[in-house]
Amino acid sequence: MGKIFNTEADCKPELHYMVDISDRLRSIEDMIDHGKYFTINRGRQYGKTTTLRVLANHLRDKYLVVSLDFQDLDSSDFSSVEYFAEAFADLFYNKVKKSNDLPQDLLNKLKDFAGGQIPRANLRKLFSLFKKCCEKAKHPIVLLIDEVDTASNNQVFLDFLAKLRAGYINRDSEATFQSVILAGVYDIKNLKRKFVNEGEHSENSPWNISAAFDVDMDFSPEQIAGMLRAYETDHRTGMDIHRISQLIYEYTSGYPVLVSGICKRIDEELIGTRAFPNAASAWTYEGVTEAVGILLKSSSPLFESMIRQITQTPELGEMLKSTLFEGESVAFNPDNTILSLASMFGYVKSENGQVKVSNRIFETRLYNYFLSLV
Repeated sequence: MGKIFNTEADCKPELHYMVDISDRLRSIEDMIDHGKYFTINRGRQYGKTTTLRVLANHLRDKYLVVSLDFQDLDSSDFSSVEYFAEAFADLFYNKVKKSNDLPQDLLNKLKDFAGGQIPRANLRKLFSLFKKCCEKAKHPIVLLIDEVDTASNNQVFLDFLAKLRAGYINRDSEATFQSVILAGVYDIKNLKRKFVNEGEHSENSPWNISAAFDVDMDFSPEQIAGMLRAYETDHRTGMDIHRISQLIYEYTSGYPVLVSGICKRIDEELIGTRAFPNAASAWTYEGVTEAVGILLKSSSPLFESMIRQITQTPELGEMLKSTLFEGESVAFNPDNTILSLASMFGYVKSENGQVKVSNRIFETRLYNYFLSLV
């Protein structure tokens, strides 16, 4: 069975057509080499999980990469420090037990901790064990945690971040993780947006050690062309790769799941129809335009999330509406809470210092939504 274009969960090189993210990996590796702790926060279906998984494989000969996912934890695991510490130790142990990078005595201690064999388990004891792991490991340890949004409104998670911060600050005198990468939609430095309690503590984040993550995760026209080239090698459609990749980029501005969504609809829904009887006729200007139309009429987690955010945050909806319908020029100010929120979700971007909806597909989807309310 051949490869397909993927719009669900992470992409796997052996199963899916993918863009070449080598430049992205090298940029992230450089941050890790310099011992940076940082967050990869991008909108939904932006390739965060795929990046982390490919990155883990990319670094495996250089570091002991411990790649975890907070979706593997239950809500009860966050109900107390003890439960969280044991659950986290269990995730950690299951990732390192076959690595041959840690001595057996430490693996046994991790297993005991995860199994509830440590009286009054807490984060201090857990991080004391991590310190020993970092001292004894054959390679520096890089900790990757995906889906941190799952935990970001729990006090225990803030306490966990505080321990990571303490290790980072004392790294000149104590062994600690080489790098820590957290991935999610929300910027962890702005936990107050999700934190359920009021008060001074919710206004301050222990993740103020985080380095800026400025790596471009949009697909460029050249990257899209590379993915189409791999498809063309398999299917021999005769498409004009340069023209088609530029056209897809014009509609999507490189938003990963939208790029794959257009390609997927051409490959799986258009080819063989009356209007597009073969691949050569589908991979054309007309085919891309038709695929965009199908995409705009479909439901998807990305579009559903966008409408939900607009509904729950009326100020966001009003800002987007005035930008689209009234042509109002809004200066892009990252200190503006609503603008920062819209940018964080990937709905808007700064163009020449002004707010602009991120891509033509979002523009059209939002137009259609707002017009339906009239």
